[in-house]
Amino acid sequence: MSNNDSGKSSADPLTNNEYLTFIISGEIFAVSIMRVKEIIEYRELTHVPMVPEFISGAINLRGSVVPVINLAIKFGLASAPVNRRTCVVIIETELDGETTVMGVLVDKVLQVLDIAEQNIEPAPKLGVKIRTDFIEGMGKVDENFVIILSIDKVLSEDEISVLDGMQSDGGEQNLSAQEVI
Repeated sequence: MSNNDSGKSSADPLTNNEYLTFIISGEIFAVSIMRVKEIIEYRELTHVPMVPEFISGAINLRGSVVPVINLAIKFGLASAPVNRRTCVVIIETELDGETTVMGVLVDKVLQVLDIAEQNIEPAPKLGVKIRTDFIEGMGKVDENFVIILSIDKVLSEDEISVLDGMQSDGGEQNLSAQEVI
């Protein structure tokens, strides 16, 4: 029998406490680095009609349609203008039981932080009518808090179905556009 009865080693990805931190509307947010596929420079988005306002559009990422979410709008914050520090963080998430890739528009990427479990407080309870289930916790870093997102819970089931439709329809739209040319 090993000394580590839990079966988890310090290199076990399930115990990884590293988070990518970024700024949205002046607030610092974080997401588990295990969910981040890549960070890309902002480029023009293809606007998709008749989607919720928080979906800024879609990008072509190596032949795949990737919807881009503006979390500032989703969270009811003021959306900052695009500048040279604006990035799209490509995230892998579980939506409706399937792994999905989506982009998250951020004002500025900061750094990867290692936040120990003892420095993460539970999400605040703000009342019955205010959703906080998408907040995994509040990480204490120096004298500040970092809002750690549970990215799988940021979108509702209806919003997830819109994203699924964009990704499945998007490939067909690209194909038909190529056929027209």
